[in-house]
Amino acid sequence: MQGIVTKSTGSWYQVQTPDGQRYDCRIKGKFRIKGLTTTNPVAVGDKVDFEPEPDQETGVIHKLYERRNYIIRKSINLSKQAQIIAANLDQAFLVVTLASPRTSMGFIDRFLVTAEAYDIPAVLVFNKLDLFSDEGLEVLAAYKEVYENIGYPCYEVSALQGTNIPLLENLLKDKTTLLSGHSGVGKSSLMNALLPDLELRTTEISEWSDKGMHTTTFAEMYDLPYGGRIIDTPGIRELGVIDIEQQELGHFFPEMRQRMHNCRFNNCRHINEPGCAVLAALEDGEIAPSRYDSYLSIYNGNDTRA
Repeated sequence: MQGIVTKSTGSWYQVQTPDGQRYDCRIKGKFRIKGLTTTNPVAVGDKVDFEPEPDQETGVIHKLYERRNYIIRKSINLSKQAQIIAANLDQAFLVVTLASPRTSMGFIDRFLVTAEAYDIPAVLVFNKLDLFSDEGLEVLAAYKEVYENIGYPCYEVSALQGTNIPLLENLLKDKTTLLSGHSGVGKSSLMNALLPDLELRTTEISEWSDKGMHTTTFAEMYDLPYGGRIIDTPGIRELGVIDIEQQELGHFFPEMRQRMHNCRFNNCRHINEPGCAVLAALEDGEIAPSRYDSYLSIYNGNDTRA
């Protein structure tokens, strides 16, 4: 039988067949991708073949189909291993908050680089609009200017008040979408606003660390009533970029990609080379300093800062 993995809890995977039946499945054998060692050989969104076990609602996965794309990150404690967050995506939504907790531009940029590397369109969703002061709205406008100028759609929402939720529903229709972000940015509240019948558990921000408390403990895919699917994921504290070579990195920054062919040298690193079109654009204010800082951070391997 064939199906799509809709939930991953570690050793068990929930697989949904085309007719809507769900089976809890285990893995038979090993599945590897591009020689990477991953903590989860099968991910939510994967297309698989499985064999139902006699007289049980369980099965054994014996074939993993080639992935169209995936979002991957370094495992925090095992730097040589990687975790596939989700596979076969049409788009990825990064939920961003500017306070309680703050999402740094460095974190946003690492997520966008990963999405670019695997050809996944990315959207920034600024949540908790109901909490913004006038000063906060100015910061929001500055964030949006940076990212909209390089082609990333940005949307302002309030999951609690329902602000602009219909707008998100239009974007989600008939697509498979990953929902990601730090713990505490309101992903569960957003899921509840998009799918009121879910009633996902939410918790307060931790007072001592200003970090969100984990409410989603594993990735899970949900069918949307208006067509499409959304994948809710555990909050990410850190996001290490993996499987990207230094010389490739600039290609995954759109504002650098469109200028690098004007560099004097074909192997320009865009760091201190003469005749570098990227550095010239940075000096002219055409590239945001925060974006260039993120490029240097990832290039030098310092890419797991929150």
